[in-house]
Amino acid sequence: MPGSAAAPTTSPGRRPAAASAEVGGICSELIRLDTTNRGEGDSEGERAAAEYVAGLLSDAGADPVVVESAPGRASTLVRIAGTDPSHPPFLVHGHLDVVPAEASDWTVPPFSGAVEDGCVWGRGAVDMKGSLAMTLAVVRQRLREGRRTRGDLVLAFLADEECTGEFGSRYVVTEHAGWFEGVTEAVSESGGFSVTAPGGARVYPVAVGERSTAWMRLTAHGTAGHGSKPAPDNAVAELCHAVSRLASYRWPVRLTPAVRALVTELGDILGEPVDQDRPEEEAERLGQIGKLFAGTVRNSANPTRLDAGYKVNVIPGSASAQVDGRYLPGLGEEFLATVDRLLGPRVTREFVNHEEALPGDPSGPTFTALADALRAEDEAARPVPYVMAGGTDGKSFARLGIRSFGFAPLLLPPDLDYQAMFHGVDERVPVAALEFGTRVLDRFLDTR
Repeated sequence: MPGSAAAPTTSPGRRPAAASAEVGGICSELIRLDTTNRGEGDSEGERAAAEYVAGLLSDAGADPVVVESAPGRASTLVRIAGTDPSHPPFLVHGHLDVVPAEASDWTVPPFSGAVEDGCVWGRGAVDMKGSLAMTLAVVRQRLREGRRTRGDLVLAFLADEECTGEFGSRYVVTEHAGWFEGVTEAVSESGGFSVTAPGGARVYPVAVGERSTAWMRLTAHGTAGHGSKPAPDNAVAELCHAVSRLASYRWPVRLTPAVRALVTELGDILGEPVDQDRPEEEAERLGQIGKLFAGTVRNSANPTRLDAGYKVNVIPGSASAQVDGRYLPGLGEEFLATVDRLLGPRVTREFVNHEEALPGDPSGPTFTALADALRAEDEAARPVPYVMAGGTDGKSFARLGIRSFGFAPLLLPPDLDYQAMFHGVDERVPVAALEFGTRVLDRFLDTR
């Protein structure tokens, strides 16, 4: 099967043997718990997953609490006392839910958690049960060994990230904010994985920011009537024209300071400048490395859903569509003004989900500690800051003044297209990569 090659050689480092030994099994068990989130309140399995996580932590001596925002919509919270009450606490957060998977499209059943060709397969292996497994394995070992972080360590395993976070991160920061008292920084998903550059350098993008989210529902109204009659006021036609204008619009290229810094660093690593006047062409030329900035040089507005009518010979009185909008930090007003102009006066919009993202900023000791932990386990590591094209629960925690870094460390085979597996088919993660991640995460927690 593709992408199952052995991981590259790393420096020996220290090996938290217990965490490495159990991380693959925890990942498999989490995948077997089907936590599909279909959106709009339709989900399953989150309570079972939250209880499974709580059981693992309890067995190691922690005192987790499962909180429920609605029947079955559960999250697990735990705060582990550090050795110095005056030192700032630190948060590690992640989500239990996954997007749907169509089993007929997969090589391996998506909720099997099967281990084949050195990989754990299944929905969530990448997004993000592999990362949760690393956190659980490391924290369990540290608890058993009596090793504590200097400040309190706060863990949050959350429901509903794959929708709006209403039943997960938004709920806990509103109703259970006390768990996060004093926390100013956190790590979570979508960063820290290796990407092999042309020439062989291993780049590790550590996420320092993300684009803002503007999920929108568009609605057109018209005159209902018989499908055989002239229909100058056809809601379906009006909506389709508007969606087509939006989908075909070419958003201008805008390099934010964080993205410009990434492109500059990549040029230094590659030994040749990356042309910042042609970032999309350069992204295509650079392959996997180019994907690190290809999705963050423009705003985007992708139509994802259409709803209208109930019978072929009836013109409906209204039609609606949903659009996944993402915009770069500081460009919200411009983005929405452009959307309104493209939609025209006969189509209205409302937010399904709207969250502002903080600008990316790699400054400070935490990014340095993350980079140092990677280099300690992989002598060839080249950590770089980057901005995520998608979104995370970090936006919710930002409401409490908490800054999140994307850091789920994995040393991956060069031929494994890890980024393509987010919400994709045949999602899988090498067991060796998870074992590497436990060592890196353990090192990093020693700095907290």
